[in-house]
Amino acid sequence: MNKKSRFEKIINIKNKKASYEFEFIEKFVAGLVLKGTEIKSIRESKVSLTEAYCFFRSGELYIKQMHIAPYSMAASYNHDAVRERKLLLNKKELDKLETKFSEKGLSIIPVRIFVNDKGLAKMEIALGRGKKLHDKRNDIKDKDLKKEMSRMAY
Repeated sequence: MNKKSRFEKIINIKNKKASYEFEFIEKFVAGLVLKGTEIKSIRESKVSLTEAYCFFRSGELYIKQMHIAPYSMAASYNHDAVRERKLLLNKKELDKLETKFSEKGLSIIPVRIFVNDKGLAKMEIALGRGKKLHDKRNDIKDKDLKKEMSRMAY
């Protein structure tokens, strides 16, 4: 018997700019503290991560500038589109991230948002170092080379 999930639509919103701008050192999966209308907007894929960044406040990790569009069907109890949202990680991961975050040149970048099979919104974050201009040029060159190779295969 084929059992269908309540959450069949696969939500996987990526921050494409992040992999171009940053070199990822380590990745983590964190939960999000959301309001009811925010999760509904995420399920409609109305999220933008391009300007988002993470920071620590009193030992807890928050994300700022993540835009979740207001839910169209909500009447008066809609959410603020770019409010600060708390990220949920266990204590060991938070301590590890905070010590590495304090190093010069490292930052915490949101990579993607997805909804797991239980229906919970999760965010993949990465500890990363900003790329220099020559690194970006190498990435563009490699990408173009791959495109050329795939064209020649056909």
